[in-house]
Amino acid sequence: MKTAAQQGGRGAPVRPESIEEGVYTSIYERLMSLEIAPGARIPIDVMARELNVSQTPVRGALARLEREGLVHKAHLIGYSAAPQLNRKQFEDLFNFRLLIEPEGARLAALNMTPAALAHLEEIAADMAHGATPVDRTSRYSRFARIDAHFHDEILRIADNEVIRSTLFNQHIHLHLFRLMFHSRVTQEALEEHKELLEAFRAGDSAAAEAAMREHILRSRDRLMQAFE
Repeated sequence: MKTAAQQGGRGAPVRPESIEEGVYTSIYERLMSLEIAPGARIPIDVMARELNVSQTPVRGALARLEREGLVHKAHLIGYSAAPQLNRKQFEDLFNFRLLIEPEGARLAALNMTPAALAHLEEIAADMAHGATPVDRTSRYSRFARIDAHFHDEILRIADNEVIRSTLFNQHIHLHLFRLMFHSRVTQEALEEHKELLEAFRAGDSAAAEAAMREHILRSRDRLMQAFE
């Protein structure tokens, strides 16, 4: 099995205000762009040398990525990138999303307040017109992160913690974005988010439920190409 270093690496040192945050961002972007391939080992010492930092922030970053499901840790082996979804897992996850997210959107519409809507619109605006990314990798990785936050915020507003925690703990969005790096996923998703926001502004729970269902179905069709 190849290590992350053998995937090709960026040797530029990390010099952020927060060392661990910078290390986390660098590894996260490599995982999302598949520069670190699914299943590849991520030796702490090698990563520390590549990023020109000590091993401590690398350990902290990898522990955080493990909580997010993007890396796995095995006894006596260390950290590895999470395996890519197979088609059966992909179909199971979308069937799961179709069961709970449209209902979450319906509940969110019923619970929506002006403050909650304003915050959701801020997240959507940040996704579309946020800070200028350094490159396409950081742009796509950033979009994936905010997209997950957008969907989680809808379920927070829905006020059903069973639905919210079940979806969040699957880390579905981050794994799905790894399937098709740099694609038409982003622009089409933005248009579908606009339809969701219109339903929330109107306080139309049925329209919100339908818009979320359509968004998930379209996402499934876009990402299914990864298996063709």
